[in-house]
Amino acid sequence: MDDYPLLNLFWTMLWFFLWIMWLFLLFRVIMDIFRSDDLGGWAKAGWLIVTLVLPFVGVLVYVIARGKSMGTRDAKDAKERDAAFKAYVRDAAGTSDAHGSPKGSHVEDLSKLADLKDKGAITEEEYQRAKTKLLV
Repeated sequence: MDDYPLLNLFWTMLWFFLWIMWLFLLFRVIMDIFRSDDLGGWAKAGWLIVTLVLPFVGVLVYVIARGKSMGTRDAKDAKERDAAFKAYVRDAAGTSDAHGSPKGSHVEDLSKLADLKDKGAITEEEYQRAKTKLLV
């Protein structure tokens, strides 16, 4: 430990951290190239070649040229994932019907059925079938 001072350790850790951050940015740009809908196949291939052959310049130019659309795609994807998650939670919790509108409770549905039966809109047999369907 005497031959490796604390300042050298600090610089080594800093460079390692920057290298890891660079790799994250490089992979992020490559992922964005492939998921971009507004680029054609040749444009994607060109950006990929530039980022792999000249990684520092290619990534810097890509972020400058397409950084705003990259952020827009991120926000759009986050909204879509959020909506899909909320739909899944609603479906799993049973708080919405197939169309996404909130379901009423079984008590409300049974009272509506009883009112329909009392008014004569449905027969006793239809009432029993609907009631069994609700309770099962």
